[in-house]
Amino acid sequence: MATRKEIAALAGVSQATVSRVLNGDASFKIKPETRRRIMRAAAQLGFANVPMRTIAVLDVHPQVEGLEDEYFQALRKEVEQVVRDQGMTLTYFEDAAQLVAGADDYDGFLAIGPGLIEPEDLERLHESLPYGVFMDTNPAPAWFDSVQPDLSQCMLDALDAFIDAGRRRIGFIGGCGLLMGLHSYKEDIRSMAFVDWSERLGLDNRDLVYAHGPVTVDNGRALAERMLEEHPEGDRPDAIIVATDPMAVGVLQAFASAGVKVPDDIAVISVNNLPIAQYTAPPLTTFDIDQHELVHAGLETLKDAIARNRTCRHHLLISAALVPRESFTPAFG
Repeated sequence: MATRKEIAALAGVSQATVSRVLNGDASFKIKPETRRRIMRAAAQLGFANVPMRTIAVLDVHPQVEGLEDEYFQALRKEVEQVVRDQGMTLTYFEDAAQLVAGADDYDGFLAIGPGLIEPEDLERLHESLPYGVFMDTNPAPAWFDSVQPDLSQCMLDALDAFIDAGRRRIGFIGGCGLLMGLHSYKEDIRSMAFVDWSERLGLDNRDLVYAHGPVTVDNGRALAERMLEEHPEGDRPDAIIVATDPMAVGVLQAFASAGVKVPDDIAVISVNNLPIAQYTAPPLTTFDIDQHELVHAGLETLKDAIARNRTCRHHLLISAALVPRESFTPAFG
């Protein structure tokens, strides 16, 4: 095992400084970059018992209530559990400016949610705390790492499942979203992927895409009602993909009110696998996003960036598994 003397030589600091940093001396004042250099040297030399510090969590998802917030509530709990299991602690920040002000106290940060962060705030955050991992979004891919569910693959898998079941008039109901890079988009990655894959698969369904507004129960119901109004019986889809479970709850409500039978008339696949999905009428077939794996991959990516002083950004996609229920039974189910 490496000695503290070897770590000091590699980091270019005194052995006493190394000792105080590795002992976790909270009273010892040291420049963040010097501390990171010591931690990188210790990791490179395989030094055991390198102390883990507090991780900052930038919680930037819009504050909503009810079903719409369940996904992010669960994601927060998963972050807390994974961090605690690895002997670390965390502190939440509600905006980038707060985190920039306290950056010296942290090695890196995890970010949760699709809330908009202004480009100038992202730039300041990168300058003060360059090691960060965004989970579920990717607002600044040149500056920070990201770990996201592979929603594009979910759309392709759902389309394939419907086609295999003989359903080709496939619609989409979703909301607005923010996408990769320092740009704001009104289109969510799910609707973009749905349109792209549909064209590649030779499906003529542009008139069946209803994607705008918030990803809420009420908006899901409103969009489904509009779809049924604009496409009377005989012109309706025989299957739809819904962007999120909360929206799907509203869709099922609209279908029930209109006498549309699910899955006989219209089959439904959703995304998230929230607890409510098994209690809807009928229970929802939906993609399960493994939040534990999402958070674990995010934390490991962050630790790797800090330990290796990595400047090449990593962007990971986590696969999701379809959970068959009564709203649609795939051929493999």
